[in-house]
Amino acid sequence: MELSRRQWLKTTALAGGFTLFNGLTGVQALTAEEVRKFNPRPLSDPIRLSSNENPYGPSQRVRNTVKNEFDEGCRYPYAYAYELEKLLAQKHGVDPESIIVTGGSTEGLKIAGITFTADGGEIIAAKPTFLAMMQYAQMWGAKINWVPVDENMRYDLEEIEKRISSETKLIFVCNPNNPTATLLPSDTLIDFCKTVSKRTVVFSDEAYYEYIEDSNYPSMIELVKKGENVVVSKTFSKVYGMAGMRIGYLIAKPELAQILRRNVVAMSNVYAIEGAKEALLDDEFPQFSIEKNKEAKTIIYNTLDHLELFYIKSNTNFVFFKSGRDINELGAQMLEKGIRIGRAFPPFYDWCRISTGTLEETALFSKSLVSLY
Repeated sequence: MELSRRQWLKTTALAGGFTLFNGLTGVQALTAEEVRKFNPRPLSDPIRLSSNENPYGPSQRVRNTVKNEFDEGCRYPYAYAYELEKLLAQKHGVDPESIIVTGGSTEGLKIAGITFTADGGEIIAAKPTFLAMMQYAQMWGAKINWVPVDENMRYDLEEIEKRISSETKLIFVCNPNNPTATLLPSDTLIDFCKTVSKRTVVFSDEAYYEYIEDSNYPSMIELVKKGENVVVSKTFSKVYGMAGMRIGYLIAKPELAQILRRNVVAMSNVYAIEGAKEALLDDEFPQFSIEKNKEAKTIIYNTLDHLELFYIKSNTNFVFFKSGRDINELGAQMLEKGIRIGRAFPPFYDWCRISTGTLEETALFSKSLVSLY
């Protein structure tokens, strides 16, 4: 039954799912060479468009590197991680002591949360945003000061600054934000981080930074270089297509990095570390991922325009749109059609976050969504 279901999904996509590609130029099936190099995932049942995973990767170069490192599986990862830290330091123009390799950026968020709130205090964060840091810190006694996003679905930096007190140990900024996909004006963000980092630590989650289309948009790493109390998180999960390998890293000035490093638990593993080193040398794969992400987003935009549903132009690999229906109801309906969409993000219960997939997957999402309206 599973095979016939998957075959039905594939047949449906090819026969009718691409009708909403109208107006999208340059869309075509991947060549055999692209399939080999970029490793698109096969159709699954259900199609999972709920976790903002890159539908491509790991790249052929990364896969080959990992295979060749099997003999190193008997080794602890410390020396390998140090070599990666040096490469990342060179990439970002910081000292190796400023880089901390972690088991995905999620571990980096968690250890930062408990590092700065272990003795009590609060974290200020937007609502909604990515919750890993706050949920973990709460388990260790931290308080969370939630600030609703503004009318543009962005972090309300002015309100956040007003709420800083002697209890504030950390300010969490996810930019671009998950789930709203919004991007803060660069000058505003820089001024905010420079000002408030004089009073407390600012954490900038840049998991989706590579998807920002403005090539001049600054990373908050620039403030780390100037010695500000800013911590930046990065990941290989998104544009490099390595989410299952669990590898990310933090960047902070050496004094802060030394404190954070004490709380690292997982660090990652030899295979992921060696794969990450190769990923840094493979410019072709991330560029391919970015271009395919744009194509998939255009398909989603066309669908939402067709249905006259409001959405936010995305700076990520997902789209947040106003479905006008309770997300739990819509999620169940879409799952019946073989598509898993994002969860609820309070208080936006009538909004939906949909991750970009392969073009086949995205077409099937579009076809299924249209059938419900």
